Amino acid sequence: MTNDPTSHLSDAELAAMTSDLDALHYDVTLPALKDNLAEWSDDIRTRATADEPEDDSAQRAFTSRRRFLVGAGGFGAAVMLAACSSSGGSTNSSSSPAMKGGEGQKLSGDLLVVAMAASLENSGIATYTAGINAATAGKLGKVPPAIVTFAETAMKQHQDHQKAWNAVLTASGKKAVTAVDPVVQPTINKAFAKVKTVPELAELALMVENIAGETYQNGLSVIKSQAGIKTAASIQPVEFQHAAILSFVLGKYPVPSAFTGVSDARPPSDYHT
Repeated sequence: MTNDPTSHLSDAELAAMTSDLDALHYDVTLPALKDNLAEWSDDIRTRATADEPEDDSAQRAFTSRRRFLVGAGGFGAAVMLAACSSSGGSTNSSSSPAMKGGEGQKLSGDLLVVAMAASLENSGIATYTAGINAATAGKLGKVPPAIVTFAETAMKQHQDHQKAWNAVLTASGKKAVTAVDPVVQPTINKAFAKVKTVPELAELALMVENIAGETYQNGLSVIKSQAGIKTAASIQPVEFQHAAILSFVLGKYPVPSAFTGVSDARPPSDYHT
């Protein structure tokens, strides 16, 4: 595999794709996600009022749409994540099994799916952060500027998604999940330790995006709340947009299948609470 992943396209082409991706996110996807989250707040409030909670925490959930929106305040801003360093091709704190946050709490139903989704987004953030650090430190050879710009853009979008899922958890009286995915992360760590070039990193990022996209695809048939289904549906296409650009960078057909599958999806039963 060539060390120049953009040999078949120009920096300008990749920059244009990234610009379109970012514009779509802020003009279409993010506003829809905010609306769906607001609707989900009403759904949680209705369940609590009707005394039909998904779990015993719902009785302590907020009772106004305002509180939910405050909990999700600043949603459009990028979430600052502590940078993870890479040494010898391995990540540091962001991929360490010792990194905990939001684990050990009792979750069930839709909130279990939400927690797993948040942990997957954390793994995506950690992967892109480690990759950007490695690229800017000169550990991946020559890196076209447009590659770094794409990685930064995708990472910020994952941060928006993570904040969305955690807003649901905190608004429901639960703790935010800041830990990486406990099942997927060991595989990511093992693969990242072998990354020496940009194409190898792109392959790893593609794997992470496909797992996330397929997990949300599967979530559409698992989540009970209609507003929750809409939330997952508003995020799922973004993960596959990332995957399409990564595939194009790698010289692969950007949309390999007419329909997305769920063979690599993370089932909620895998998430340990």
